[in-house]
Amino acid sequence: MGRVTSSRETSNEPVLITEAQPSLGDQHMARKKRYVVTMAIRMVSLVLAAAFYQTVWLMAVFAVLGTVLPWIAVVMANDRPPKKKLEVNRYRVPAPDRILESRATNGRVIDSEP
Repeated sequence: MGRVTSSRETSNEPVLITEAQPSLGDQHMARKKRYVVTMAIRMVSLVLAAAFYQTVWLMAVFAVLGTVLPWIAVVMANDRPPKKKLEVNRYRVPAPDRILESRATNGRVIDSEP
């Protein structure tokens, strides 16, 4: 018989088998990328505010965005990812071992061999 393989088995990506947090280096790199993207959006909004200086309401929107984004970028850069909620391994009462014996007491036995 042929073996059915899933798409996960055929890919070269490793399978995640732990619930560990990403390393501190990976977290720091992600925060730096987020900061750079936010500050790039700020620069674009300041350039657009200067370009639309004759349209007052549009210039005000871009100017406020360019003023607020540094604060948002710093808050996002200093924020670590939330910790995962741990599921506690609780004790469960094991199932009774005598379940098969109670079913065989009705007197009916089916034998698969002739």
